[in-house]
This record gives sequence, structure tokens and C-alpha cells, in this order.
Amino acid sequence: MSFMSDDCVFEASAGPEICGTRYAGREAVRAGFAEVWATFPDAHWGNARHFVHADRGVSEWTFTGTRADGTRVEVQGCDLFTFRDGKIVLKNSYRKNRPPLGSPKG
Repeated sequence: MSFMSDDCVFEASAGPEICGTRYAGREAVRAGFAEVWATFPDAHWGNARHFVHADRGVSEWTFTGTRADGTRVEVQGCDLFTFRDGKIVLKNSYRKNRPPLGSPKG
């Protein structure tokens, strides 16, 4: 969270709103990040590629994670960032829509 501005926004890759679930403010963003790790305790973003130009940035990655029921997710995605004064103001997340891998535990 030290890289996020006080008025930061995280727009998740899923959720009921057109932008996904929108978390606004440091505490809400922190809660949104915590929700990801609660859902996927082994969450991992690998094969990362990044670039920054002026006040915008892109991070491409492959996300892997396992839910409590044993289903596994493996998808490519990206984050689009907006920066201000060296801090992240907006983290807008996108990922491929792929069915979970494996079957739930019985």
C-alpha cells in the first residue's frame, strides 16, 4: 500500500459494475487486495512484463491460484496504472475469462 496514493482506486477484473468491483480509498483498496488472497491463498502473478510511459503504466502477467474447493485458475491478464507524484492513483485490472481447471473436491 505504500505505493498507492491516499485517494487510490482499484478496479477489479470482476464484479457487478461495468468497471468490475471498484474499491476507492486506501482502506477499501487494501480490503480488495486482501479479498484476492482470501479467495486464492496461493495467488501468484508470473511471467510479468511491465512498461511505463509518462503517467501511465502496464503490467502483463499470468495469474495462477487455487480456491478453497480445489478448483484452479490460470489466466493471462494485465493491469493498467495511472500515476501521480510517484504513487499509483488507479490500478485497473483485466484478465481472460476462462473456466476453472480441475473439479471441486468432493
